[in-house]
Amino acid sequence: MTALTALSQSPKAAQFALIFITMIWGGTFLAVQYALNFSSPMFFVGCRFAVAALAIFLISIKSMRGLTLKESLAGTAIGIVIAIGYGTQTIGLQSILSSESAFLTALYVPLVPILMWVILQKIPSMMTWVGTALAFTGLVLLTGNGFSSINFSYGQTLTLVCAFVIALEIILIGYFAGKVNLRRVTVIQLAVASLLSFASMPLVGEHSIPNFSWSLLIIAVALGLASALIQFVMNWAQRMVEPTRAAIIYAGEPVWAGVIGCIAGERLPLLALFGGLLVVLGVLVSELKFKFFAKKQLPENK
Repeated sequence: MTALTALSQSPKAAQFALIFITMIWGGTFLAVQYALNFSSPMFFVGCRFAVAALAIFLISIKSMRGLTLKESLAGTAIGIVIAIGYGTQTIGLQSILSSESAFLTALYVPLVPILMWVILQKIPSMMTWVGTALAFTGLVLLTGNGFSSINFSYGQTLTLVCAFVIALEIILIGYFAGKVNLRRVTVIQLAVASLLSFASMPLVGEHSIPNFSWSLLIIAVALGLASALIQFVMNWAQRMVEPTRAAIIYAGEPVWAGVIGCIAGERLPLLALFGGLLVVLGVLVSELKFKFFAKKQLPENK
């Protein structure tokens, strides 16, 4: 028991756990794209988060008794952006490759400090702008059009909206972290995301429920459990892993998605692959800055 307790409080174990769920996260893009052969986008998103909400609820029943109004509001706000983010991403996956979707979604990392500047008046550093410029250049190359003709497709545009909304989700989670019970808020946010996804079906042209399919059921349950695991591990691990280091680990998500997509037979053009590399490089540059400057400033503080 002592060894298990020590492991649960180990920063290194937390980092390895984040790497593990990042690999799973990268694989979900291809799985979602395959699921769209049997389901409409918002119905699948609703099913996915319904399973995730149920899974977290079953291990948090005792904690739910202390649910407060503040936690309900926090979970609802986060759940709304989750539904919008994953909804736009899933609809976008109908027309773009899973690896391309993963690279575009990763743009949420450099977007976070920029949105914090706009919302919270926290001015980004120079390295944030450098990372953002690299990521934007990669984004343009990833579309395959080049600077002479920037023309995003419908799926690419929706995935960019997804990246923007996920950045808002991260800011909201950071704002409420430490002020609410993570288990209770996680259950609420997943339940709200599921209900809102189902409710939005008519708004996006989904007027009927897909026919029953064992393949759809298996994928929905598997991805729902994966989503529950990802969220639970993130909440646990980020108590010991600082946000900047966690963001660097998350930057590996599009790489894993690209590797899995390649194994499955997806082939991005060479220029698009270079664009994806620039996106990941931009993400790393925008996050590594904090540790770099902290070292530079250390002698001055003595």
